[in-house]
Amino acid sequence: MPRLKKRSILLSGHATSMALEPEFWAVLEAMALQRGLTLANLIGELDERRGEGPLASACRVAALTFSQTR
Repeated sequence: MPRLKKRSILLSGHATSMALEPEFWAVLEAMALQRGLTLANLIGELDERRGEGPLASACRVAALTFSQTR
């Protein structure tokens, strides 16, 4: 069973938490670094674009897409 790592994030002035596998956090951190963003800013952008789906799912899809283009 995958282990999840929970992190607290400030989105639009509201504290929230999100749990992802450590491997996804690592890719999101690399993605943020490449784009010159903080992890919180990157997740904020993903949050704004995700529509009605869960934020964790949007982050996983973004991480997979990023990994495939590298």
